[in-house]
This record gives sequence, C-alpha cells and structure tokens, in this order.
Amino acid sequence: MYVIAHLSDPHLDGTEEARSRLRKITSYVQASAVDVVLVSGDLADHGLASEYDELAGELAFEVPVLVLPGNHDVGEPLRKGLASFVDSPGGGHPVHQVRDVGSARFVLVDSTVPGADHGLLSADSLAWLDGVLREPFDGPVFVAMHHPPLQLHHPVMDQWQLEDRAPLAEVLTGKPITAILTGHVHNAIVTTFAGHPVLGAPGIRSTVPLPFEPGTGSVVDPTAHPGLAFHIHTPGEPLQSVYRYPR
Repeated sequence: MYVIAHLSDPHLDGTEEARSRLRKITSYVQASAVDVVLVSGDLADHGLASEYDELAGELAFEVPVLVLPGNHDVGEPLRKGLASFVDSPGGGHPVHQVRDVGSARFVLVDSTVPGADHGLLSADSLAWLDGVLREPFDGPVFVAMHHPPLQLHHPVMDQWQLEDRAPLAEVLTGKPITAILTGHVHNAIVTTFAGHPVLGAPGIRSTVPLPFEPGTGSVVDPTAHPGLAFHIHTPGEPLQSVYRYPR
C-alpha cells in the first residue's frame, strides 16, 4: 500500500490565521503513516520570499515533500525559498519536475501563466509532458498540476480555469497515468479527463461555495474547516481517495 497525503492552497502570507490552518493539516499528516506529501500549488499568497521561507519551515516532514506552483506563486522566489523541495532545471518559469518517490512517479506540471490567474500549458510544456509520459516506468504514475482540467460552473472561478484543454487531452489520452492530482478550486473534486481520474484536494486556507450551496456573500468561505486528501494505491486494485477535515 502506497499513501499520498495531498494538500493544496495554503496561501501562507505571514498571518497567524493562515499558519494555524496549515498546521491543523500538517499535524494530522505528521500523525499519519504516509509515503509522500504533495502540495499542489498556491503555496504562498503573494509569491514573496518571506512566505516561502515560512512554508519551508512548516513542511518539515520525515517523508519526501513535493511542491508545485499555483497562480499566486512566483517562480524565482519559489525556487530559492523551497530549493530543498524543488528539482527543476533552469530558473523562473515554468517549474516542471519529475520526481520518483518509492514505487511511484510524480510528473509535476507548472500550469501557471506569470502575472495571470488562469492556467495554460504552452506547446513546449505539452511536448515536455508527452516525452516524460512516454518514458517506461514500472509503477503508478501521477500527473499533478495546480489548475484542474475542468469547469467548476462557478461565475468567478471559471474565469481562472485551465484554458485550451484539447491539446492536453491529446497528450494524456492513452498514457499509463494512475490519476491527475490538482488544486486551485478549494474543493474536493472527483471527475475524469482524457480517460483518467481527476482528484482535487480541498483548500487549506478557505473553501469556495458553489452556486447551488449556501454562501457567505463572497467567493471564498475562510471559516470552513481546512481539508486534505489521502490517495491510496494498492497494486492490482483501484486507486482509493479519502478526504479528511481535521478539527
């Protein structure tokens, strides 16, 4: 059994509120037996060096920790402040990574557009992803990106969706992918794309109520309990995901 602790959207900004919400999640993970921790973007709220320095101290797990950028992140300070967590050639944007942790491979795709909130994968990024997914690997392969390839049917969040998804679908179709792991929408999401499961982690900093739910009068609900996902891979069995909201 291989267990992934999937965290997303802590939006650390130096405040006690953001820090305490993240610590509810990290303390729960610390008490759990997991093989790897994945944080799928919006690590910092403003992309500041001080925010990444703070996050580096909060992610002191005994297991490997993987991070990737979200639309609130900035490539160069992320690379510097989280250098011990990032293995990506070059500098700045994009921060693409391929990380093998135990029996699993994680293809961490930078879906961000510098200075914008929507996501988009360039032709170069798609070519890189296609090449990585064609490499033989004897084990589960997870593709992780901040922006999920879906519409949330939310009037605000859908302005910041992953755009031009057809070329991505072409790259992913038929590839040996176990699941696509995402963040961004601050909700636990389970759907499919290009024939693969898409599993989104809840937001740590806040939740986004959907149009058919009771709302708070704003896009985000900062009072909702922070959450995380556990993805459990057992050879020969379907992938399982469990969502937790520590109190």
